[in-house]
Amino acid sequence: QVQLVESGGGLVQAGGSLRLSCTASERTFVAYAMGWFRQAPGKEREFVAVINWSGDSTNYADSVKGRFTISRSNAKNTVYLQMNSLKPEDTAVYYCARRSPVGYYRSSDATDYDYWGQGTQVTVSS
Repeated sequence: QVQLVESGGGLVQAGGSLRLSCTASERTFVAYAMGWFRQAPGKEREFVAVINWSGDSTNYADSVKGRFTISRSNAKNTVYLQMNSLKPEDTAVYYCARRSPVGYYRSSDATDYDYWGQGTQVTVSS
């Protein structure tokens, strides 16, 4: 059973930055694309970013493009989400997820991800 553990969330003022981390329990992490999603209160879970297994290809939601950067360290079994220029509308619980191996990695559909972390809260104050 793969376990994904997120960390790095917290409270930050608008315009500030945070870096989220997600560490996988198994070495097979290196073979999979990884994604970040978020869910705000009363809203559906939405795609944020995805990175391929080698880290040389990424995709972002339009709402975060140019502000957020996804990266990974396969040596550390960890994927990161660097969030800059944060806005109050970025407030949500952020989840990392493992992309299932079926199909092209660049998916924004949550049903294409098979393992999820427990989430970490990000709150951006105005």
